[in-house]
Amino acid sequence: MQEKIKIGVVAKPQGIRGELKITPYTDDVNRFNGLKSVIIDDKTYSVTSSRACSDYAIISILGVNDRNTAELFRGKFLYVLRSDAIKPKDGSYFIVDIIGSTLKAGDKEIGKVVDVTSLKTDVFTVLTTSGKIMRFPFLKDVIENVDVENSIITANPKRLQEVACYED
Repeated sequence: MQEKIKIGVVAKPQGIRGELKITPYTDDVNRFNGLKSVIIDDKTYSVTSSRACSDYAIISILGVNDRNTAELFRGKFLYVLRSDAIKPKDGSYFIVDIIGSTLKAGDKEIGKVVDVTSLKTDVFTVLTTSGKIMRFPFLKDVIENVDVENSIITANPKRLQEVACYED
């Protein structure tokens, strides 16, 4: 498992005091409340303030005190150490732990999860064993089991075929 968890990306500077507007990569934007530090470009920064808004967060990091300096962070990803990450709720998983997992339908291997798109319902992208791209929504009636430790996701074969879409 990866040591760092990606939690968001800097969308833009916010105001003139060096604050950063963050697009979160998490189900709960409130995870930014109380954030102590973030890793950007493999450097750890102390977070001096943070607040969650409806669908974004605003943070201030030590040493970034004006808009020009904040602009240098635009488009950069924010990470936290796994040990500092808020544990996912039951039935939720870190995307980093899902990518690379083997997808099975019953006992048959379908392929490897290569991407997860976070929408209202997460959409998994799978490179099938035949080399095709398949996408399907992460639905409770499709996914029977997620084994993060062994990187195996088991789907209901019938339900998976009902919701899966394939690229030509």
